[in-house]
Amino acid sequence: MRQNQDELLKRIQKLVKQNQDLIEKNEDLHKAVIHLTEQNEQLKLHLSESKVVRREGPAGEAEERVRKYRMATVLFAYIGGFKQLTDADESEAIMDQLDEVLIEFDRILRKYKIHKIKTIGDTYMAAGGIPVKNITNPIDVVMAALEMNYFLDSLQGRKGKRYWHLSLGIHTGPVTANVSGKKKITYDIKGDTVNIAHRMQGIGDRGKILISVMTYELIKEFFLCEYYGKMPVKYKGDLEMFVVNGIRPEFSQGGHGILPNSLFDTKFKLIQFTDIQELILDKLEKELPGYLYYHNVKHTVDVVTEVELIGWAEGLDDEGILLLKTAALFHDAGHTVEYDNHEYHSTVLARKFLPEYGYSDEQIEKVCGIIMATKLPPRPEDIYQKIICDADLDYLGRSDMIPVSNTLYRELKEQEKIGSLNDWNKLQLKFITNHSYFTRTARSLREVNKQKQIERIKKLIHED
Repeated sequence: MRQNQDELLKRIQKLVKQNQDLIEKNEDLHKAVIHLTEQNEQLKLHLSESKVVRREGPAGEAEERVRKYRMATVLFAYIGGFKQLTDADESEAIMDQLDEVLIEFDRILRKYKIHKIKTIGDTYMAAGGIPVKNITNPIDVVMAALEMNYFLDSLQGRKGKRYWHLSLGIHTGPVTANVSGKKKITYDIKGDTVNIAHRMQGIGDRGKILISVMTYELIKEFFLCEYYGKMPVKYKGDLEMFVVNGIRPEFSQGGHGILPNSLFDTKFKLIQFTDIQELILDKLEKELPGYLYYHNVKHTVDVVTEVELIGWAEGLDDEGILLLKTAALFHDAGHTVEYDNHEYHSTVLARKFLPEYGYSDEQIEKVCGIIMATKLPPRPEDIYQKIICDADLDYLGRSDMIPVSNTLYRELKEQEKIGSLNDWNKLQLKFITNHSYFTRTARSLREVNKQKQIERIKKLIHED
């Protein structure tokens, strides 16, 4: 058992070193990107303007714009059954039922944040990842397709007569969207991704959800799929296709493959975290005050990385890792509002954003509790709070402790919260001497090196 723990700690130490190297490389790349961005500002402006195509028409008519999406998931659903419309009396009832179906389909799309493009006769077209880009759109669209299919089956089971049937085609890839309108914005998408999804719908069997191999690779961890065959695609060879039969038993309520369970939800949110992280880091990049040399984007990324490393080593499950990473992402976001009470403002932002991403009230409360545990002096009450406290002060036991500490000094100095560098070193010596890491993992990784930093700081202090 002891040998396994030692091997795990060695692996974590190696990951920490690799993470530090990646952070340094990322900083170099970030500087290069800023330089290139400044050089190409005028070119970007020209290119963005060239994407706008004004339509001729009455004054005040909305302009048409073109947007490109690198990853969208297009769904075509053919609603068969119009041939049933023969008897006039029965036709009215059938059309009422069709209205009910279309209303429900619209509700399902809204539930999964999928954009309805249009209805073309008896074909229903929609796309995930539009207009707001997100990484989970393949999963969202497949979930919507399953729910649409299930609703149609259950509806006709209740009504006693089966009029309608679905055949669905789904493909993931880049699309181009023509955006028009002012009050009501519409998106008309085109490209190979649209054409392939439409063709797949046309060759699929009744009641089957047919997906391309591109979509399959992005959703296969969640859903039971079986190989369906190949479809020739011009200039691209044969495209492999799969049929979605339902949610995997381990991720569905009762193992029936219809409704997702809590494990599905957690696994989904771990993927979705990428979208939340992009949103919050962008907010920090734009809104953090310029004097935050320590509490900057790099620090937030460091803490997100560290809570995951320590969390896995401490044996947390997927949901625990999710809550920790979410808390770490938000823990300093309150600096965009106020410096001294930033922990509280971080929880306010978490309560504002997280409901949009499906976090439950209980999960949000847990995240906020973890965030507040970072307020100094740390007094963590559970393993989650202990982990984020250790991750937040991870630099105390790193080899770069003194240069990192100096960025915090510079940050406080500009706000006139600290005196001389010598005063700072004295304060740091007192703090680090009295500090102890809370988790076994952090103690094993950082405690020895922290003692070395204490000796280094002592040498920097001179008596007045």
